[in-house]
Amino acid sequence: MAVAGSESPAAARRRRTRQAVKLTAAGAGAAAVTAAATTGVLFGQARQARRIIPSAEAPPPRCDGVYAAKLPGEPLTLVVLGDSTAAGYGVHRRRETPGALLATGLSRRLRRPVRLCRLAVVGSISSRLRYQVEDALELEPDLAVILIGANDVTHRTPISVAVRHLVEAVRALRAAGAEVVVGTCPDLGAIEPVKPPLRWLARRWSRQLAAAQTVAVVEAGGWTVSLGDLLGPRFATEPKRMFAWDRFHPSAEGYAMAVAALLPTALSALGATGEPRTAPARGEGVRSLPKAAQVAARHAGTEVSGAQVHGQERGAGGRWARLRRRRIFFGAGGNPQNPDDNPATVVPSTAAGKSTVEGAP
Repeated sequence: MAVAGSESPAAARRRRTRQAVKLTAAGAGAAAVTAAATTGVLFGQARQARRIIPSAEAPPPRCDGVYAAKLPGEPLTLVVLGDSTAAGYGVHRRRETPGALLATGLSRRLRRPVRLCRLAVVGSISSRLRYQVEDALELEPDLAVILIGANDVTHRTPISVAVRHLVEAVRALRAAGAEVVVGTCPDLGAIEPVKPPLRWLARRWSRQLAAAQTVAVVEAGGWTVSLGDLLGPRFATEPKRMFAWDRFHPSAEGYAMAVAALLPTALSALGATGEPRTAPARGEGVRSLPKAAQVAARHAGTEVSGAQVHGQERGAGGRWARLRRRRIFFGAGGNPQNPDDNPATVVPSTAAGKSTVEGAP
Protein backbone atom coordinates (compact mmCIF):
# COMPACT_ATOMS: atom_id res chain seq x y z
CA MET A 1 0.00 0.00 0.00
CA ALA A 2 1.45 3.35 -1.10
CA VAL A 3 1.70 6.17 1.42
CA ALA A 4 0.56 9.60 0.22
CA GLY A 5 3.52 11.72 -0.88
CA SER A 6 5.77 8.70 -1.38
CA GLU A 7 6.88 7.04 -4.65
CA SER A 8 7.91 3.57 -5.62
CA PRO A 9 11.62 2.75 -6.21
CA ALA A 10 10.95 2.39 -9.95
CA ALA A 11 9.30 5.82 -10.10
CA ALA A 12 12.18 7.34 -8.16
CA ARG A 13 14.68 5.89 -10.61
CA ARG A 14 12.67 7.27 -13.54
CA ARG A 15 12.57 10.71 -11.90
CA ARG A 16 16.33 10.74 -11.29
CA THR A 17 16.92 9.65 -14.89
CA ARG A 18 14.75 12.50 -16.20
CA GLN A 19 16.63 14.98 -13.99
CA ALA A 20 20.00 13.65 -15.19
CA VAL A 21 18.89 13.96 -18.80
CA LYS A 22 17.73 17.53 -18.20
CA LEU A 23 21.00 18.46 -16.45
CA THR A 24 23.04 16.82 -19.20
CA ALA A 25 21.08 18.64 -21.88
CA ALA A 26 21.47 21.91 -20.01
CA GLY A 27 25.20 21.28 -19.60
CA ALA A 28 25.58 20.37 -23.24
CA GLY A 29 23.70 23.48 -24.24
CA ALA A 30 25.91 25.65 -22.05
CA ALA A 31 29.03 23.96 -23.43
CA ALA A 32 27.78 24.50 -26.97
CA VAL A 33 27.13 28.18 -26.26
CA THR A 34 30.59 28.53 -24.67
CA ALA A 35 32.27 26.72 -27.58
CA ALA A 36 30.41 28.86 -30.08
CA ALA A 37 31.38 32.03 -28.23
CA THR A 38 35.02 30.89 -27.98
CA THR A 39 35.08 29.99 -31.67
CA GLY A 40 33.67 33.39 -32.51
CA VAL A 41 36.39 35.08 -30.43
CA LEU A 42 39.11 32.99 -32.11
CA PHE A 43 37.85 33.73 -35.62
CA GLY A 44 37.61 37.41 -34.73
CA GLN A 45 41.17 37.41 -33.40
CA ALA A 46 42.42 35.56 -36.45
CA ARG A 47 40.83 38.17 -38.73
CA GLN A 48 42.35 40.97 -36.67
CA ALA A 49 45.80 39.35 -36.76
CA ARG A 50 45.56 38.97 -40.55
CA ARG A 51 44.72 42.68 -40.85
CA ILE A 52 47.68 43.64 -38.68
CA ILE A 53 50.15 41.26 -40.35
CA PRO A 54 50.45 42.32 -44.00
CA SER A 55 50.49 39.77 -46.80
CA ALA A 56 53.72 39.02 -48.62
CA GLU A 57 54.48 41.64 -51.24
CA ALA A 58 57.97 41.72 -52.73
CA PRO A 59 59.87 38.40 -52.87
CA PRO A 60 62.87 37.95 -50.58
CA PRO A 61 66.28 38.72 -52.06
CA ARG A 62 67.99 35.97 -54.03
CA CYS A 63 71.05 34.58 -52.30
CA ASP A 64 72.13 31.73 -54.60
CA GLY A 65 75.76 31.50 -55.56
CA VAL A 66 79.20 30.31 -54.47
CA TYR A 67 80.35 31.67 -51.13
CA ALA A 68 84.06 32.05 -50.33
CA ALA A 69 84.89 30.92 -53.87
CA LYS A 70 88.60 31.72 -53.40
CA LEU A 71 89.03 29.06 -50.74
CA PRO A 72 90.56 25.76 -51.90
CA GLY A 73 88.63 22.56 -52.52
CA GLU A 74 85.39 21.51 -54.12
CA PRO A 75 82.40 23.59 -53.04
CA LEU A 76 80.05 22.01 -50.52
CA THR A 77 76.49 22.12 -51.88
CA LEU A 78 73.89 23.54 -49.50
CA VAL A 79 70.17 23.68 -50.25
CA VAL A 80 67.68 25.60 -48.13
CA LEU A 81 64.07 24.45 -48.28
CA GLY A 82 60.85 25.43 -46.58
CA ASP A 83 58.68 28.51 -46.16
CA SER A 84 59.09 32.28 -45.98
CA THR A 85 61.40 32.07 -42.98
CA ALA A 86 63.75 29.79 -44.90
CA ALA A 87 63.52 32.13 -47.89
CA GLY A 88 64.43 35.16 -45.79
CA TYR A 89 61.26 37.15 -46.24
CA GLY A 90 61.42 40.42 -44.34
CA VAL A 91 64.99 41.47 -45.17
CA HIS A 92 66.22 43.48 -48.15
CA ARG A 93 69.85 42.40 -48.63
CA ARG A 94 70.97 38.94 -49.68
CA ARG A 95 73.67 38.79 -47.03
CA GLU A 96 70.94 39.03 -44.35
CA THR A 97 69.01 35.95 -45.53
CA PRO A 98 69.31 32.66 -43.59
CA GLY A 99 70.82 30.94 -46.62
CA ALA A 100 73.57 33.53 -46.99
CA LEU A 101 74.29 33.49 -43.26
CA LEU A 102 74.51 29.70 -43.21
CA ALA A 103 76.69 29.53 -46.32
CA THR A 104 79.05 32.18 -44.99
CA GLY A 105 79.28 30.54 -41.59
CA LEU A 106 79.92 27.08 -43.07
CA SER A 107 82.60 28.37 -45.44
CA ARG A 108 84.42 30.09 -42.61
CA ARG A 109 84.33 27.14 -40.26
CA LEU A 110 85.06 24.47 -42.89
CA ARG A 111 87.58 26.59 -44.83
CA ARG A 112 86.05 25.61 -48.15
CA PRO A 113 83.65 27.15 -50.68
CA VAL A 114 79.92 26.63 -50.29
CA ARG A 115 77.50 26.57 -53.21
CA LEU A 116 74.08 27.71 -52.02
CA CYS A 117 70.73 27.14 -53.71
CA ARG A 118 67.68 28.51 -51.96
CA LEU A 119 64.59 26.56 -52.97
CA ALA A 120 62.29 27.73 -50.17
CA VAL A 121 59.02 29.36 -51.25
CA VAL A 122 57.05 32.00 -49.36
CA GLY A 123 53.79 30.54 -48.05
CA SER A 124 54.81 26.88 -48.32
CA ILE A 125 53.28 24.20 -46.14
CA SER A 126 54.78 20.77 -45.58
CA SER A 127 52.84 19.16 -48.43
CA ARG A 128 54.66 21.47 -50.88
CA LEU A 129 58.10 20.28 -49.81
CA ARG A 130 58.14 17.46 -52.34
CA TYR A 131 58.47 19.91 -55.25
CA GLN A 132 61.40 21.62 -53.57
CA VAL A 133 63.00 18.24 -52.84
CA GLU A 134 62.69 17.22 -56.49
CA ASP A 135 64.68 20.30 -57.49
CA ALA A 136 67.16 19.77 -54.67
CA LEU A 137 67.95 16.19 -55.66
CA GLU A 138 69.10 17.35 -59.09
CA LEU A 139 71.84 19.37 -57.33
CA GLU A 140 73.19 16.38 -55.36
CA PRO A 141 73.37 18.36 -52.10
CA ASP A 142 75.75 17.65 -49.24
CA LEU A 143 73.51 19.40 -46.74
CA ALA A 144 69.83 20.33 -46.72
CA VAL A 145 68.42 22.76 -44.17
CA ILE A 146 64.62 22.82 -43.86
CA LEU A 147 62.51 25.41 -42.00
CA ILE A 148 58.82 24.52 -42.12
CA GLY A 149 55.71 24.34 -39.99
CA ALA A 150 54.40 27.84 -39.27
CA ASN A 151 52.01 27.81 -42.22
CA ASP A 152 50.82 24.32 -41.29
CA VAL A 153 49.74 25.77 -37.94
CA THR A 154 48.00 28.78 -39.46
CA HIS A 155 46.27 26.54 -42.03
CA ARG A 156 45.39 24.01 -39.28
CA THR A 157 46.96 21.16 -41.24
CA PRO A 158 46.59 17.94 -39.21
CA ILE A 159 49.88 17.18 -37.48
CA SER A 160 50.00 13.66 -38.89
CA VAL A 161 49.65 15.01 -42.44
CA ALA A 162 52.28 17.74 -42.02
CA VAL A 163 54.75 15.33 -40.42
CA ARG A 164 54.20 12.67 -43.08
CA HIS A 165 55.18 15.09 -45.83
CA LEU A 166 58.22 16.27 -43.87
CA VAL A 167 59.38 12.69 -43.29
CA GLU A 168 59.06 11.90 -47.00
CA ALA A 169 61.27 14.90 -47.78
CA VAL A 170 63.90 13.92 -45.19
CA ARG A 171 64.00 10.30 -46.34
CA ALA A 172 64.39 11.28 -49.99
CA LEU A 173 67.27 13.62 -49.18
CA ARG A 174 68.96 11.11 -46.89
CA ALA A 175 68.63 8.39 -49.54
CA ALA A 176 70.50 10.69 -51.92
CA GLY A 177 73.36 11.04 -49.43
CA ALA A 178 72.54 14.49 -48.03
CA GLU A 179 72.69 15.38 -44.37
CA VAL A 180 69.46 17.00 -43.22
CA VAL A 181 68.92 19.60 -40.49
CA VAL A 182 65.37 20.71 -39.72
CA GLY A 183 64.51 23.84 -37.77
CA THR A 184 61.23 22.78 -36.19
CA CYS A 185 58.04 24.83 -36.07
CA PRO A 186 58.51 28.18 -34.32
CA ASP A 187 56.27 29.22 -31.45
CA LEU A 188 53.55 31.34 -33.04
CA GLY A 189 52.38 32.26 -29.57
CA ALA A 190 55.40 34.57 -29.41
CA ILE A 191 53.99 36.79 -32.16
CA GLU A 192 52.65 40.03 -30.66
CA PRO A 193 49.70 40.61 -33.05
CA VAL A 194 48.28 37.24 -31.97
CA LYS A 195 46.35 37.89 -28.75
CA PRO A 196 45.03 35.49 -26.06
CA PRO A 197 43.22 33.10 -26.22
CA LEU A 198 44.34 32.55 -29.83
CA ARG A 199 47.94 33.05 -28.68
CA TRP A 200 47.64 30.20 -26.17
CA LEU A 201 46.21 27.86 -28.78
CA ALA A 202 48.86 28.87 -31.32
CA ARG A 203 51.58 28.12 -28.77
CA ARG A 204 50.12 24.70 -28.00
CA TRP A 205 49.66 23.79 -31.67
CA SER A 206 53.19 25.00 -32.49
CA ARG A 207 54.78 22.93 -29.73
CA GLN A 208 52.79 19.84 -30.61
CA LEU A 209 53.89 20.07 -34.23
CA ALA A 210 57.51 20.79 -33.25
CA ALA A 211 57.64 17.73 -30.98
CA ALA A 212 56.10 15.50 -33.68
CA GLN A 213 58.54 16.88 -36.26
CA THR A 214 61.48 16.09 -33.97
CA VAL A 215 60.46 12.47 -33.46
CA ALA A 216 59.81 11.88 -37.15
CA VAL A 217 62.94 13.62 -38.46
CA VAL A 218 65.33 11.85 -36.08
CA GLU A 219 63.68 8.51 -36.88
CA ALA A 220 64.30 9.29 -40.56
CA GLY A 221 68.00 9.98 -39.95
CA GLY A 222 67.99 13.78 -39.72
CA TRP A 223 68.90 16.32 -37.05
CA THR A 224 66.58 18.89 -35.51
CA VAL A 225 66.99 22.25 -33.84
CA SER A 226 64.04 23.71 -31.96
CA LEU A 227 63.39 27.32 -32.87
CA GLY A 228 60.43 27.63 -30.49
CA ASP A 229 60.24 31.09 -28.95
CA LEU A 230 63.88 31.81 -29.77
CA LEU A 231 62.91 35.33 -30.77
CA GLY A 232 60.12 35.72 -28.24
CA PRO A 233 61.95 37.20 -25.24
CA ARG A 234 63.95 39.64 -27.36
CA PHE A 235 60.85 40.51 -29.41
CA ALA A 236 59.01 41.48 -26.24
CA THR A 237 61.68 44.01 -25.29
CA GLU A 238 63.07 44.98 -28.72
CA PRO A 239 60.33 44.34 -31.31
CA LYS A 240 61.68 46.87 -33.82
CA ARG A 241 65.08 45.14 -33.86
CA MET A 242 64.15 41.49 -33.81
CA PHE A 243 61.18 41.44 -36.21
CA ALA A 244 60.66 42.84 -39.67
CA TRP A 245 58.26 45.58 -40.65
CA ASP A 246 55.34 43.13 -40.80
CA ARG A 247 55.78 42.16 -37.10
CA PHE A 248 55.65 38.50 -38.08
CA HIS A 249 58.87 37.57 -39.87
CA PRO A 250 62.32 38.01 -38.28
CA SER A 251 64.45 41.03 -39.03
CA ALA A 252 68.08 40.71 -40.13
CA GLU A 253 69.02 40.48 -36.47
CA GLY A 254 66.33 37.89 -35.84
CA TYR A 255 67.56 35.72 -38.70
CA ALA A 256 71.12 36.01 -37.39
CA MET A 257 69.97 34.63 -34.05
CA ALA A 258 68.11 31.73 -35.69
CA VAL A 259 71.11 30.84 -37.86
CA ALA A 260 73.36 31.00 -34.82
CA ALA A 261 71.25 28.18 -33.36
CA LEU A 262 71.26 26.17 -36.61
CA LEU A 263 74.90 26.52 -37.66
CA PRO A 264 76.56 24.34 -34.99
CA THR A 265 74.16 21.49 -35.73
CA ALA A 266 74.80 21.83 -39.46
CA LEU A 267 78.53 21.53 -38.77
CA SER A 268 78.01 18.45 -36.60
CA ALA A 269 75.80 16.84 -39.23
CA LEU A 270 78.64 17.31 -41.72
CA GLY A 271 81.09 15.69 -39.30
CA ALA A 272 82.96 18.91 -38.54
CA THR A 273 85.10 18.82 -35.42
CA GLY A 274 86.94 21.36 -33.37
CA GLU A 275 84.00 22.80 -31.46
CA PRO A 276 85.09 23.92 -27.98
CA ARG A 277 84.36 21.32 -25.31
CA THR A 278 82.10 22.60 -22.58
CA ALA A 279 80.48 21.03 -19.54
CA PRO A 280 77.05 19.56 -20.32
CA ALA A 281 74.24 22.00 -19.71
CA ARG A 282 71.39 21.09 -17.42
CA GLY A 283 68.96 18.78 -19.22
CA GLU A 284 71.47 17.61 -21.82
CA GLY A 285 72.17 13.95 -22.41
CA VAL A 286 70.62 10.83 -23.86
CA ARG A 287 66.99 9.89 -23.34
CA SER A 288 64.14 8.34 -25.30
CA LEU A 289 63.26 10.22 -28.47
CA PRO A 290 59.67 11.07 -27.45
CA LYS A 291 60.90 12.60 -24.18
CA ALA A 292 63.70 14.43 -25.97
CA ALA A 293 61.18 15.88 -28.43
CA GLN A 294 58.97 17.20 -25.65
CA VAL A 295 61.91 18.87 -23.91
CA ALA A 296 63.20 20.40 -27.15
CA ALA A 297 59.79 21.81 -28.05
CA ARG A 298 59.83 23.79 -24.78
CA HIS A 299 63.43 25.01 -25.02
CA ALA A 300 64.49 26.93 -28.12
CA GLY A 301 67.92 26.21 -29.51
CA THR A 302 67.97 22.55 -28.42
CA GLU A 303 69.51 20.07 -30.85
CA VAL A 304 68.15 16.51 -31.07
CA SER A 305 69.93 13.72 -32.93
CA GLY A 306 69.95 9.94 -32.90
CA ALA A 307 72.09 8.15 -30.30
CA GLN A 308 73.11 4.69 -29.15
CA VAL A 309 73.21 3.19 -25.68
CA HIS A 310 75.44 0.14 -25.26
CA GLY A 311 75.53 -0.17 -29.04
CA GLN A 312 71.74 -0.20 -29.33
CA GLU A 313 69.66 2.46 -31.08
CA ARG A 314 66.47 1.55 -29.21
CA GLY A 315 65.43 0.89 -25.67
CA ALA A 316 62.18 0.15 -23.87
CA GLY A 317 60.99 3.73 -24.49
CA GLY A 318 61.80 3.68 -28.21
CA ARG A 319 64.59 5.30 -30.22
CA TRP A 320 67.43 6.81 -28.20
CA ALA A 321 68.15 10.49 -28.80
CA ARG A 322 70.75 12.99 -27.64
CA LEU A 323 69.77 16.44 -26.45
CA ARG A 324 72.30 19.19 -26.74
CA ARG A 325 71.96 22.86 -26.03
CA ARG A 326 74.50 24.36 -28.33
CA ARG A 327 76.69 27.31 -27.53
CA ILE A 328 75.27 29.88 -29.91
CA PHE A 329 77.95 31.72 -31.82
CA PHE A 330 77.71 34.17 -34.67
CA GLY A 331 80.23 32.98 -37.21
CA ALA A 332 78.21 34.29 -40.15
CA GLY A 333 78.57 38.02 -40.03
CA GLY A 334 79.91 39.39 -36.78
CA ASN A 335 78.29 40.48 -33.58
CA PRO A 336 74.56 39.74 -33.37
CA GLN A 337 74.08 43.11 -31.73
CA ASN A 338 75.22 44.67 -35.01
CA PRO A 339 74.79 42.35 -38.01
CA ASP A 340 76.51 44.88 -40.26
CA ASP A 341 79.85 44.36 -38.52
CA ASN A 342 82.22 42.56 -40.89
CA PRO A 343 79.50 41.90 -43.47
CA ALA A 344 79.82 39.54 -46.41
CA THR A 345 80.77 41.22 -49.66
CA VAL A 346 78.85 40.52 -52.86
CA VAL A 347 81.00 40.41 -55.99
CA PRO A 348 80.42 39.12 -59.54
CA SER A 349 80.99 35.41 -60.11
CA THR A 350 82.60 33.72 -63.06
CA ALA A 351 79.48 31.56 -63.42
CA ALA A 352 76.86 33.10 -65.66
CA GLY A 353 73.81 34.29 -63.85
CA LYS A 354 75.31 33.67 -60.39
CA SER A 355 76.74 35.86 -57.69
CA THR A 356 79.57 35.14 -55.33
CA VAL A 357 79.41 36.13 -51.71
CA GLU A 358 82.77 36.21 -50.02
CA GLY A 359 82.90 36.72 -46.30
CA ALA A 360 86.37 37.51 -45.04
CA PRO A 361 87.47 34.09 -43.72
